[in-house]
Amino acid sequence: MFKNAIVRMPGSNFADGLTTVELGVPEYAKVLAQWEAYCAALETCGLILTRLEADLAHPDSTFVEDAAVLTPHGAMLTRPGAESRLGEVAAIAATVRGFYPEAAQIAAPGTLDGGDICEAQAGSGGHFFLGLSHRTNEEGARQLAEHLRREGYTSSCVDVREMTSILHLKSGISYIGPGPAGEETMMVMEEMADWPQFAAYDLLRVSAEDSYAANCVRVNDRVLVAAGYPKLVEELVRRGYDPLVLDMSEFQKMDGGLSCLSLRF
Repeated sequence: MFKNAIVRMPGSNFADGLTTVELGVPEYAKVLAQWEAYCAALETCGLILTRLEADLAHPDSTFVEDAAVLTPHGAMLTRPGAESRLGEVAAIAATVRGFYPEAAQIAAPGTLDGGDICEAQAGSGGHFFLGLSHRTNEEGARQLAEHLRREGYTSSCVDVREMTSILHLKSGISYIGPGPAGEETMMVMEEMADWPQFAAYDLLRVSAEDSYAANCVRVNDRVLVAAGYPKLVEELVRRGYDPLVLDMSEFQKMDGGLSCLSLRF
C-alpha cells in the first residue's frame, strides 16, 4: 500500500523537453489541467502528495519517476541517460532524502532512468525487472541490482534496446497484481507478451493499437489507466480491478505516461 507520492508541476517550457514521437506540441493549459487531475487521482487513492514547484531549468522534470527508484526499504537516486536531464536528480535529491536519509546514487559511467525499472510481486522478497534501454546501461542496472540485492530483492534485466516502439521498459509493461484471486498480473504490450521473462505472470495483453495504455499504475485499490482505451478498461473491470481513467494526451506528446509523473512509496 502506498502512502505518499512526490510530484513536480510541469513548467511553462514543458514543450521544450525531449520526445521521440511526432504527436504535435503540447498545449500548456491542457498540460496543467491533466497534471492537476492526475494529482487529484493520487489523492483519491489515499496518497499524501509532496508537490514540488516547476523547474524551468529542466523541461522534462515533471517526469519525476526517472530521478529515483524507491522501495519500502530504501532509495536509489538515478543518473539519467539523457545529458540534459542530469540536473533533475540534484534538484529532487533533498526531497527524496527527506523520506530516505540514506539514499544511494548511481555513479558514472552508469546511467539509469526510473522509467526502466518495474517492481513486480511488490513487498519484501519481491522482484524487479531492470530495462536496458537507450537511457539505462548495463553498469547502471548492475549498480541498482546490487542495491536491491542488499535490500532482499531479486532482479533481472530485460533488453529493449532493439525496440523502436518504446523509450523505457515501463512504456511496455506494468505490474498490476495481485488480482482479486491473488494472481500476479502484468499488463504487457503484445510485442513483448511472449517474452520468457514474463511467463510466470498472468498476462493482460495490450494490442498494438492500444500499446500506449500498457503504461498504467496500480495505486492501492485502483488502477490508473490512460483515457481512450475502452476495451482495456472493460477487461480490467472484467478481471475485478477498479480502473481510474485519466486523460494523458499532452504528456503522451512528450513520451510521458502515467507512471512517469510521480514517485510513489
